[in-house]
Amino acid sequence: MGPKIKIKKTREEAAVIIQAWWRGTLVRRTLLHAALQACIIQCWWKQKLAQMLEKRRRAALENYARQEWAVVKIQSWVRMWRTRLRYCQLLHAVRIIQVYWRWHSCHTRGIIQGHYDLKENQLNLQLEISLGSQACKVQQCIPLPIKE
Repeated sequence: MGPKIKIKKTREEAAVIIQAWWRGTLVRRTLLHAALQACIIQCWWKQKLAQMLEKRRRAALENYARQEWAVVKIQSWVRMWRTRLRYCQLLHAVRIIQVYWRWHSCHTRGIIQGHYDLKENQLNLQLEISLGSQACKVQQCIPLPIKE
């Protein structure tokens, strides 16, 4: 009975060793699959984070560009309004001068002739005033406050 028991024990031990090896292989394979799946998930998540960051950057850039465009537009409107206001003031002054000179020429029987040109950034005014034998020429360039 002695030798048979040893053989049985050795067979049982061999079976236990083979089972342990197989279980270890299964555990290692399961761990490898889990590690690969975790790596895949991490790569996917990093890609999604990069996409979200790029989306935020693009939205911030578009918002900045929109604000800059709005500022430039408002500045343009303010400059246009100031230029128009200055032009209207000068036009009003010219009309007042014309009214007074016409009234004066009617009373003194003189003649006022002239014209004005409005160019890009200046008003050119040319007047010829004749009062009997006296003649007077007035020529003036008035700059308009236009920024370029």
